[in-house]
Amino acid sequence: MAELSKDHTLDDVLMKTGDFGKYQIVVFAVVNVAVMLHSAVHNAFVFTALNVNYRCAIPECDLNSTVFEPTWLSVAVPYNGRYPEKCKKFFNTNDRFDSCTPDTFDRNRQINCSSFIYETTEYSILHEYNLQCEENLWKLSMVGTVNNIGQFVGLFIGGFISDRYGRKFLLVWGMLLCAVFGLSRTFMPTYELFLLFEFLDAAFSAGTYICGFVLGVELVGPKKRVITGIISSSTYAVGEMFTASAAWSVQSWKKIIYILYTPIFLLISYIWIVPESVRWLLSKGRTEEAKSILRKAAKWNGKHLPEEVLEKLSYIDASETTKKNEILNALKSRILCVRLIICSFCWIVCAFQFYGLTLNSVTLVHGNSYLDFMLTALIEIPAYISCRYILDIFGRKKSLCGSYLITGVATAGYLIIPEDSRAGSLAIYLLGKYGVTCAFTILYVHTSEMFPTNLRHTFMGTCSTLGRIGSMVSPQTPLLAQIWKPLPFIIFTVTAWLAALLTLTFPETSNIKLPDTVEQAEKILKLKRRIED
Repeated sequence: MAELSKDHTLDDVLMKTGDFGKYQIVVFAVVNVAVMLHSAVHNAFVFTALNVNYRCAIPECDLNSTVFEPTWLSVAVPYNGRYPEKCKKFFNTNDRFDSCTPDTFDRNRQINCSSFIYETTEYSILHEYNLQCEENLWKLSMVGTVNNIGQFVGLFIGGFISDRYGRKFLLVWGMLLCAVFGLSRTFMPTYELFLLFEFLDAAFSAGTYICGFVLGVELVGPKKRVITGIISSSTYAVGEMFTASAAWSVQSWKKIIYILYTPIFLLISYIWIVPESVRWLLSKGRTEEAKSILRKAAKWNGKHLPEEVLEKLSYIDASETTKKNEILNALKSRILCVRLIICSFCWIVCAFQFYGLTLNSVTLVHGNSYLDFMLTALIEIPAYISCRYILDIFGRKKSLCGSYLITGVATAGYLIIPEDSRAGSLAIYLLGKYGVTCAFTILYVHTSEMFPTNLRHTFMGTCSTLGRIGSMVSPQTPLLAQIWKPLPFIIFTVTAWLAALLTLTFPETSNIKLPDTVEQAEKILKLKRRIED
């Protein structure tokens, strides 16, 4: 890995070009369109694989009607609480099947059905591939899991492609291939082929979010990176709301895909209008290209950038042998190994709860699945903004612990609030999503500050990769509700509180010099005390 010479850093040059001038604003805005589209397609499976309400069709009673819950329904279909069974009906004792009276049906004998009446006009892959009834419910949940497995695999491939061919290359071609495979799903004749293209779609788009984030924020001066980072994160939430809006407007899985994926082809224009990562260009020795981008930024921003400043831009190669030795030293450190294990667990919990609460929002009782999903996305924005101030006031450790506790309290509270209280249950649910969004945001910061400089990216990558386990498992939570309805939220609560407890073992890293060596990382608490003294 290569890094900038400490004497002439890129950040110093960026300050001279204007830390957030016209050029950076335009690039940042354009790249965030790609971030929004990535978010939209990444969450499309929530609605394409939507589990809708339906019940058995009763030919002798329904006749030409498609009313979901007519007055006679309890005569012909058993009820599970207040709702009719989806795939069961009472046996018809009339051989002619031309009567619809209480005497027609044997209420002591239930049979399966093969035709259905749907409550709404929503059309998902449940209809397309005949995935009705409990024995097929796992196939709907599997779509989300396969999507996240694709993301997991794609992160490894994307990292290689990004390092080899550039950040812009991966952003543009990753998203374009994602669109090709995404649109191809609508032509798949079988569920298995649909699942394969879901995987390919996710795999090619996996690394594009981080590339978009880097390209948007990298050219910004150090003082503006916090606010631009918040805006980029909020753009992801806007993408989620775009997904729900599209799904709400058309309520048909193929049309949803057409709306979300077709605009991606406009990103081919990024080949000409978005600059490559300056840091990546310098690391590859393509200095003249990097200088050209910086000159253009200065010109757009009305700044004078002396050529002697650009000539001093250089990269020095870090020893790979040294890095490998530092990894071995870190793994020999009991303190850092325990810290890495706990960090990884916290990442898994965060991903599990963040995506779990997002996905389960479409199943809230008495709710509008599209509006509820939009609200769970919208609540992320105040969470991103408030984290900036929470971290300054309470520090890293207390903020992270408190965020997990809030999430656990909210998910526990959701189980207590009566189902009839729509406003109360939605408010406590959104509080849980707010808490886990804060936890996720703070965990990014805290993890990056607890490990030595040369290993920071490696250990961050390890935690983030393992965190994907949580996102892969989260789509299966609807299956847990089939076993016992409160089970998903009990697991959310227990894991949140356990993570909160474990975060108390982390060192406080606010207002300290970040550790450069394994020894300094082990003694962060002592370093902080020394600074305070």
